[in-house]
Amino acid sequence: MHYVGSVGNPNNSTRPRKEKRLTYVLNDSDDTKHCAGINCLAVLKSESSDESDFIFTGSRDGKLRRWALSVDAAACSATFESHLDWVNDAVLVGDSTLVSCSSDTTLKTWNALSTGTCTRTLCQHSDYVTCLAAAEKNSNIVASGGLGGEVFIWDIEAALASAAKCNDAMDVDTSNCVNGSGNLLPMTRLRTIGSSNSISMQTQTEGYIPVAAKGHKESVYALAMNEGGTLLVSGGTEKVVRVWDPRSGSKTMKLKGHTDNIRALLLDSTGRFCLSGSSDSMLRLWDLGQQRCVHSYAVHTDSVWALASNSTFSHVYSGGRDSSLYLTDLHTRESILLSTGEQPILQMALHDDSIWVASTDSSVHRWPAEVCNPQKIFQRGNSFLAGNLSFSRARVSLEGSTPAPEYKQPTLTIPGIPAIVRHEVLNNKRHVLTKDTSGSVKLWEITKGVAIEDYGKVPFDEKKEELFEMVSIPAWFTVDTRLGCLSVHLDTPQCFSAELYSQELNIVDKPEDDKINLARETLKGLLAHWMRKRKQRMGTSISANGELSSENEIGTRSLSHSDVEVDGSSENEAVVYPPFEFSIVSPPSIITEGTLGGPWRKKITDLDGTEDDKDFPWWCLDCVLNNQLPPRENTKCSFYLYPSESSNVQILTQGKLSAPRILKIHKVINYVIEKMVLDKPLDSGNAQGSFPPGIAGSNLQNQTAGDDSFRSGFKPWQKLRPSIEILCNNQILPPEMSLATVRAYIWKKTEDLALNYRVIHGRP
Repeated sequence: MHYVGSVGNPNNSTRPRKEKRLTYVLNDSDDTKHCAGINCLAVLKSESSDESDFIFTGSRDGKLRRWALSVDAAACSATFESHLDWVNDAVLVGDSTLVSCSSDTTLKTWNALSTGTCTRTLCQHSDYVTCLAAAEKNSNIVASGGLGGEVFIWDIEAALASAAKCNDAMDVDTSNCVNGSGNLLPMTRLRTIGSSNSISMQTQTEGYIPVAAKGHKESVYALAMNEGGTLLVSGGTEKVVRVWDPRSGSKTMKLKGHTDNIRALLLDSTGRFCLSGSSDSMLRLWDLGQQRCVHSYAVHTDSVWALASNSTFSHVYSGGRDSSLYLTDLHTRESILLSTGEQPILQMALHDDSIWVASTDSSVHRWPAEVCNPQKIFQRGNSFLAGNLSFSRARVSLEGSTPAPEYKQPTLTIPGIPAIVRHEVLNNKRHVLTKDTSGSVKLWEITKGVAIEDYGKVPFDEKKEELFEMVSIPAWFTVDTRLGCLSVHLDTPQCFSAELYSQELNIVDKPEDDKINLARETLKGLLAHWMRKRKQRMGTSISANGELSSENEIGTRSLSHSDVEVDGSSENEAVVYPPFEFSIVSPPSIITEGTLGGPWRKKITDLDGTEDDKDFPWWCLDCVLNNQLPPRENTKCSFYLYPSESSNVQILTQGKLSAPRILKIHKVINYVIEKMVLDKPLDSGNAQGSFPPGIAGSNLQNQTAGDDSFRSGFKPWQKLRPSIEILCNNQILPPEMSLATVRAYIWKKTEDLALNYRVIHGRP
């Protein structure tokens, strides 16, 4: 546990705090496609007929993308990467501002027509932010809701203006920041992180505070606002529709009727009618003037998650967990099935006469919708009358009377990449086997960040068994696939527990017995681009006192955080060895948090060298800049060495031995041979001695068994070299097996490892 001073603590007292984690997310070679479900859509119409329209997609991979639309194609023109977790919703406000919300508890504003620039991060929610709503005519107003039961109303123009003021006042006192509840906060920093700009910090001293709509006691999943921004409706797990005045945040009414969570809401332009979709599978139309439900529609057989309506609010498009897209006439109650898919529908967006549909799949589909005249679809027949009770549609489905969909194929698809849904870290602790939604199985090299084998659609468990290696290496990282791809997490000091010899990694320009710390070299590979950029900047930049910045400046500052140890196994080399070279074609993205700032995410090739100890965890910089590692768990293995029962050789007098866990059995063989040939038993008084450096650590010649060569100058009894076998639990050990592997797979006992030796050729 690392002890640090609290930022907002005037007494500078110390308290235990978990160290910042560093995560890197592996990206596919085609980085213009989403690799997880699409949670949200937003359409931006161009003002000129010569320019293309855009659709924005927000994904569970944590990224937003902008697609330039044509009649028969959609091309990715920008990627917006800054969120750390799922992007849950996105809306367009003003002329070119995109607002997104995420499970990382933040909202972010973007220049929608840029190459991916985040203009501000808004931190007010205490839990996942699940939904947004925007006022079209009063285009600066955006509402946000989340799992914390909080609803906030933001004036985006005012929020961006306060960000500009904060940038101009970076030196002002930041000790009295205030949150939306009026409580004092410790110093907070708002980050601007884009794919083309450096990380900038903005204090919240003059920060914008949104209006809080207080009243929800449980999670909020749906919001809607009328065009003028004078009316806001919300819904969630409380099963009621709440109505608010967004200008003051005051409640005006509460509407009851649904029997399960409310997942989607729509308001007509005047704010008189509200349409709600629920996990009870029902659609309900509310007259807000009469404060009651005037119609209910049993269309779906499962939860309703997405709604979209035409401009006159006469027809509604609905989708949800049953993977079906329906069109319903709100007046006649007629409904028709437009399409069915394989994945639940999460959100929809109307565009001209079509509708874009997003689902838990990573692809987005465009379907015909006849938005300008929906009645055309009903004129073709195949419609049914929506019932008043939810079980009526379910009963029709069970009876096999489900109508045939009007459309069989979408008119356009924006393809995605199959999401990884299963993974297994292999025993060598460098490879991860994955399976995606298409059934394809791949092998990933964690220390290089790329897929090294694509096995196709093969049985996952069989391939895992085929790749099994009897090796024991400490778990130095953890992995998850929440973002649809591999996210590799490094936590100190555990990440520095794994070492291998350079020979095992095929590093030819190092002595074969040099120990390689896997986490240290991986960090050097990840930050190689940053270190080059930093060196270039330090070579030209001059500090305020007129002196060049010190190469170890960051590391020296970070030393004050904790005791560290210098890894003396190698020098602090700038070279990145081949097993740790990360791709610049599909570079991974780093997610981390610095000493003072908030979490951030950026591709390793977009780091520009300005990032420092306020951006990176101190232990990460100490490692890559100063070759200093935090104190680690014991990397030694204690064992006893005895002659086997059938052996008649002399007993090597000794106590408990200690050697690195990665020591190979052939080193133990060499040790026994040396003691027998040279007739120099260990000091019996050394009951807790370390394994001799000449055996455990140095680059010895590999003395092979059965070497009968005579060595001139030696006494006759020394001329014949014995050949030795090492056993454990009466099992002969392979020379290349490590002590850690022996203990894990053969010894399997809690007490110290016991090895036996015996002569199989020659005599002492």
